[in-house]
Amino acid sequence: MSPALPGVYIATKKNQTKYYRASITHNRKHISLGSFDSMPKANLAYREADHVLHDFTLGIENYHTKQLLSFAKWVSLINFRDNGIYFCNPIYTRKKYFLYYLTQHNPLIFDIDDLFYYSSHKIMQRKGHLFVADYGMQYNILNRYRIKNYSVLGRDYRFINDNPHDFRYENIEIYNIYHGITQIMKNETRLYKVKIHVRSYYQVGTYTSEIEAAIAYNKAIDILAKNGIHKKYTPNFVESLSNQDYATIYSTLKVSDRLYTLTPDTIRLTQT
Repeated sequence: MSPALPGVYIATKKNQTKYYRASITHNRKHISLGSFDSMPKANLAYREADHVLHDFTLGIENYHTKQLLSFAKWVSLINFRDNGIYFCNPIYTRKKYFLYYLTQHNPLIFDIDDLFYYSSHKIMQRKGHLFVADYGMQYNILNRYRIKNYSVLGRDYRFINDNPHDFRYENIEIYNIYHGITQIMKNETRLYKVKIHVRSYYQVGTYTSEIEAAIAYNKAIDILAKNGIHKKYTPNFVESLSNQDYATIYSTLKVSDRLYTLTPDTIRLTQT
């Protein structure tokens, strides 16, 4: 069907209600601008898009809520205009990094190596956490940096430049990459405290190296399993050790004696 006004196409819902789709073609790229409940609104969205694509004085900071275009579309069009690449997601590329605009004033910053991933995965925000949908599941974007879902900013990891929106790899320092470990300082010495959760937290031990602490957590999992406590713990993968070195540390590593006494029955008794 030919457009009733420039950039406007009339469509019909299943209940025969008409609505109006806006789109624009620029540099041989056909871009959908959204659906609207009236022809004038759809046409205005088309004219806004045309203005953005040809007026290089307009920037992301010029967007306001009275625009017919969504903010995400505004960002996509400006990136297409300035950098020649169109992304459905609100991405603006720089030479070595790119900005992902969840909001107008606090964009997320990523290394350019992550551009392919985030150009095809929409970032969502819920209760301060950032997620992407992948294969029908939601994944916290921190997992890409080996930061666990329950990690605490300042305790388990930090942003080196203190900008919590800067996810470039060089800006993220991870203190605890293994499960069950918390770093502590004692007399200016860094130690690694290990706990494991059954129905409450139980002390496994405190160790002088992170690798020993990671293996101690794994050993605690094995002890609990032998005692009949089967939970879906995630063991630590220590890739820096050979199988022989891992086995040597595992066999000589001491863990809390209390772990050997924990059984389904004793746990129930302590909870009553």
